[in-house]
Amino acid sequence: MKVPVYGLDGKKSGEFELAKSFSNKVRKDLVLRAFLAEQSFNRQPYGSDPLAGKRTSAHYHGERGRRWAMMNREMARSKRIHNQGYLNYTARFVPQATKGRKAHPPKVEKIWALKINKKEGIKALLTALSATADKTLVLDRGHFVNGSQLPFVFEDKLESLTNTKKLVDLLISVGLEKELERAKIKKVRAGKGKVRGRRYKRKKSLLIVVKDDKGIGKSARNIAGVDVSSAKNLTVSLLAPGGMPGRLTLFTKSALEELVKLN
Repeated sequence: MKVPVYGLDGKKSGEFELAKSFSNKVRKDLVLRAFLAEQSFNRQPYGSDPLAGKRTSAHYHGERGRRWAMMNREMARSKRIHNQGYLNYTARFVPQATKGRKAHPPKVEKIWALKINKKEGIKALLTALSATADKTLVLDRGHFVNGSQLPFVFEDKLESLTNTKKLVDLLISVGLEKELERAKIKKVRAGKGKVRGRRYKRKKSLLIVVKDDKGIGKSARNIAGVDVSSAKNLTVSLLAPGGMPGRLTLFTKSALEELVKLN
């Protein structure tokens, strides 16, 4: 499949034959599986203090026939505080007691990482790559695209673009003005995330894939929703945010040549 190649003036300067990487069948189940696996690698292990609720002098006096023993007194045989005034015989340590330990606290040794087969991971990356050339899937993600053929391919000079305004003007010239406006919308998150440092939700917009970042990362970092990645560092999370394939993607010619190795 041939796609047009655009220059820095926004006009077509030639055509490029897409590699077989863009002709794979889209497997949404594989993409979601790989996305969840990638996200799980970022989970930071957490757990409670192993001695939480156990730092107490409370102990069990249950010997039968001994003075001050707890045997034959109408009370549960729990570890209790002894000889501390009003706290005398107050239960501690056990989960059901005030200030006791937790029955099943989160443990730092829990393994959060999800496993995925190497071949499945590669297949998921290829299918997510193919989805960028499927206009139906791109529109289903909510992107605004004109009648252009997908994906967008630009000359390698794009990698050296360091001016944000010039990059915005270039994207507008190829019909992505509505897409840039869509990404500026910022909504308040529903639920308790608002009080946990995640008050707003932003939309994912264009992904720019290059061979070498010669300044494009600097010019794109201030455009809402736009990400820049090198071809060798491409992941399913970048190509399919939220596990949903079909992200609007822009490639440079050298980046596409680099992706041939994925076949």
